Amino acid sequence: MLFRSKSEMVSEADALPGRADPTPVPDEHTVLHHPLTPPWPEGLATAVFGLGCFWGAEKLFWQTPGVYSTAAGYAGGFTPNPWYEEVCSGRTGHAEVVLVVFDPAVVSYEDLLKIFWEDHDPTQGMRQGNDVGSQYRSAIYFTEAGQRERAESGRATFATALADAGYVEITTKLKDLPEGGFFYAEAYHQQYLDKNPTGYCPLHATGVSCRVPA
Repeated sequence: MLFRSKSEMVSEADALPGRADPTPVPDEHTVLHHPLTPPWPEGLATAVFGLGCFWGAEKLFWQTPGVYSTAAGYAGGFTPNPWYEEVCSGRTGHAEVVLVVFDPAVVSYEDLLKIFWEDHDPTQGMRQGNDVGSQYRSAIYFTEAGQRERAESGRATFATALADAGYVEITTKLKDLPEGGFFYAEAYHQQYLDKNPTGYCPLHATGVSCRVPA
């Protein structure tokens, strides 16, 4: 384990044990002034995206009209209620992700997918730019019925556009999010770029336009 690259996915057997208690987070979103945790108002839906550093990714979504709340967190790994330092070690299997709570009457899941595809480079594997490691992988975790089919359709369409622009294959992982599979990041990560406007967390967009099928 001492010499395992952080760009390799850890096995469940080698993952850190984590803990039973969830990480405390603030009651209110600092920008949207809505709750960070459920229950959500009736009629809202959720989505979970991983597109590199969650600081910039969260800001991207909280700026989107129709988004009710966002939260930085971890998903896709084995360690329950991980701490940031553990995720950075590569020994939890988790990716940095953003929970997006949205009103489908205002912004569709397809709209969110378009933002996801266009605002990072989904061909980079276990990294985004200079951020290297499995925590920075591109991923979509499904929380609602029908999301997988729409994400797969969008991926196929965007893959063609990327190939035409000279990019290699998309590496984005598409997976169902198990119940309890999203773990909130520590309080200081929540709306980080609102609290720290000069913080470093660039997005790595390809500049390729994505037409997500409706």
